[in-house]
Amino acid sequence: MLEVRGLTHSFGGLRAVDGVDFEVHRGEIVGLIGPNGAGKTTVFNLISGAIRARQGSISFGGEEITGLRPDQISRRGLARTFQTTKLFTDMSAFENVRLALIYGNPERRFRSEEAEREVNRLMASMGILADRNKSIREMSLASRRYLEITRAIATNAEMLLLDEAMAGLTPAELEQSKRLVARLRDQGVTILMIEHVMEAVMEVCDRIIVLHFGQKVAEGSPIEVATNSTVRNVYLGE
Repeated sequence: MLEVRGLTHSFGGLRAVDGVDFEVHRGEIVGLIGPNGAGKTTVFNLISGAIRARQGSISFGGEEITGLRPDQISRRGLARTFQTTKLFTDMSAFENVRLALIYGNPERRFRSEEAEREVNRLMASMGILADRNKSIREMSLASRRYLEITRAIATNAEMLLLDEAMAGLTPAELEQSKRLVARLRDQGVTILMIEHVMEAVMEVCDRIIVLHFGQKVAEGSPIEVATNSTVRNVYLGE
């Protein structure tokens, strides 16, 4: 579903991403991990079009998307969330999702009551319908993260890039988030996730890709990555 080949990007003299290759297949949950500064978010920014990719290629669903704008990539069914949520703070939670629903489905002309039903359905499926009329500032961190995922799903996304969606959550919220990610996959959404919460990565991911100083140093199942000597050296200095 997603194919990245030779992806490279520098900031001045810093090579943040260095010749990275990987694939994500339809229906997978794939983790992208590595120490701080490994290049994970830069990879997300390149895939989503937030940074223009100038070296390497990115294809989604068999179509080249290298160099496309974020809105063009989103309209093709690839959506993302952010490590620090980027919601429209002057809108209610409901309005955030309604905007994404209308924007992400340009071929449909929603009547007001039809859009409201669909937004309510999406928010209920994510467990945040009670926050429907709240301002963003009134919502908990977990609810803001779930809202951002709901907004991404509302664009009719087939694939989600989740950037540390579980960071800062309580143990109970973390368990809920792990179930949520698994449920999204069961509903047909493919997921590539950056995550520092290793418990979550090991439990929900089918496959894990490890970056270090911008390069891919390992890839495999959770157990293969956990027992990889290079990965242990990167994380533990062994």
